[in-house]
Amino acid sequence: MKAFTDLPAREASQIAPLVLAYIGDTVYDLFVRSLLIHSTDLTSHGLHLRAIGLVRASAQAEAFRKVESLLTPEETAVYKRGRNANISTVPKNAQMTDYRTATGFEAVIGFLYLSGRDERLAEIIKAALA
Repeated sequence: MKAFTDLPAREASQIAPLVLAYIGDTVYDLFVRSLLIHSTDLTSHGLHLRAIGLVRASAQAEAFRKVESLLTPEETAVYKRGRNANISTVPKNAQMTDYRTATGFEAVIGFLYLSGRDERLAEIIKAALA
């Protein structure tokens, strides 16, 4: 996946953590949906239901825990910025700790995407979904 403009890591790290999480959520969702299309024979509704189960906050928090030890110090710093960002609302079906963890994870995904680190992005997401 190529970003429209690949930013140097230094510039990508200057983007607000919730903005990184915003794009990271979309990239993760697209990756999950693409993976499901290539690995299942579900109907569009079935794909949607399965995708929802994989991208909700609790599932993303669990996915992050699978890859946490694989993160570089730079990626860990991005995660912490996302996790600790001032989140104004939390979905009613999510625990605050899961939501914060998921936001940090999404920030890492967004950072890697905007930095143009496609191979690393795929490595992290595949490990998270394994």
